[in-house]
This record gives sequence, C-alpha cells and structure tokens, in this order.
Amino acid sequence: MPSIRTVTVTRYVTPLREGGSLPAIVEADDDGMYVLKFRGAGQGPKVLVAELISGGIARALGLRVPEIVFVELDAELARTEPDPEIQDLIRASGGLNLGLDYLPGSISFDPVVDEVDGRLASRIVWFDALVSNVDRTARNTNMLIWHGNLWLIDHGSTLYFHHADDHFLHRSRDPFALIANHVLLDRADALEEVDEDMRGLLTRAAIEEIVGLVPDEWLEGGVDRPPPDELRAQYVEYLAQRIEHSHHFVQEAVRARGAL
Repeated sequence: MPSIRTVTVTRYVTPLREGGSLPAIVEADDDGMYVLKFRGAGQGPKVLVAELISGGIARALGLRVPEIVFVELDAELARTEPDPEIQDLIRASGGLNLGLDYLPGSISFDPVVDEVDGRLASRIVWFDALVSNVDRTARNTNMLIWHGNLWLIDHGSTLYFHHADDHFLHRSRDPFALIANHVLLDRADALEEVDEDMRGLLTRAAIEEIVGLVPDEWLEGGVDRPPPDELRAQYVEYLAQRIEHSHHFVQEAVRARGAL
C-alpha cells in the first residue's frame, strides 16, 4: 500500500446524514473533495482505525476503494457552522482525521439491477469475512457504481471485535456467521477458488505495512490500554492468523451460501 497523503480541510460542505457517525463532504487545500470521517464521532478513533486497515487490505487485494487520506481539521471551523451538533463534532475532532476521495456522480449499488460476476463477488465476500464486515447487506450495501466500476466504501464497522477489548487474538479463527447476510453471497460461486490467491496477496509484510500507517494518537487511551506499538502488533498477529486459517471463514461462507 502506498504512503498516505495528508490534506487540510478548508471548507465544510455538507453532512452525510445517512451515516450513523455523521460523516461530511469537505473541501481540502488540494482543491479535492473528500468524505470526512470524524475521530470525535460516537465510537471514537477505532472507527478510523478500522477504515484505514480494512481499506488498505481491500486495496492490497485489488478491490476498488476510494483513495484514503489523512485529514487535518482545525476546530476553529466550528465557528462558521450554524448547526450545534456539527459544531460539537468539529470541536471534538480537531487534529488528525480520515477521509476518502469523494466520487462525484456515483450511485449506490442496486443488488436487483447491477451485475457482479461470480469471481469478483467471491473476492469481496472473502475480504468482508476476513475483516468481519457486518455492514455489506442488502439493506446497506456500502458499494457504489462509478464510471462503470464497483467501489467499496464505509469500512468503519469492520474489525468490530476491537470495541470489546484490546486483547483479541483469540477471535482470529471466528468463522463469522454474519457473512450469511452479505448482499453478494448468492453470487459468490468461487469462494474456495479465490481463497489461495487472496491469501497469497496478504503477506505478513503487507499487513505490517498497512497496520503501521495507523497514527499513535488513534491508538492511545487510558492507563490500562496497551501502548500503540503493542496494539499494532496485535492487529498484525490477529490478521496474520486469520489469513493463515482462512478455511474457517471460507467454509462458513460456503455453508451459508448453500443454505440460501
């Protein structure tokens, strides 16, 4: 995964109220438009950690994800916003946040209308099972069609185990039964065939590079929380073990697909 650029917000454009954490479209100092994920939102910086790690893994697997950037936000921008809720969110998020390139003119993926071939569907299901993505369902696909291609967005709900505790290696062989709700499961007819290829792309070195991008300030916490380097090592080990034993979640996905 290439290094991540850092941009600075110059203008708050509009909130995206369909998102539970109230992300926003902002303009940055490179004249680009980004979907900003606030570290001061309800679930805190762990959402940004999940977005960064899972988005990086998706890109390493050759799946389309909008460019991920670090976003510097000046809390003083809150003074120009009339909405008190948005003012509070900006003030709570001063400093380093995360953004994704805004895809103008994109439309939400429609599982009834839009076609996805079986191999691509299998790769996406494999990825979502790896990162325990609970949020790629028919109700909320978190996929966009842009210039005729399928793009994956909104990975803040992945790696959800880290909201429960900071010692999560014991969860690495979880078969992830919630894959049964995946919007593309019925089309994922090559899960076992793509397994080897996907595992081959995610070497430990690749995982270390992705996890190494997580800023210290998103990992720091109370006195009982492990230091950032230890937490990064836990993420790496968790993902490495999960990839090594991918048959656990692949077979669960195959079983769930057979039950449709």
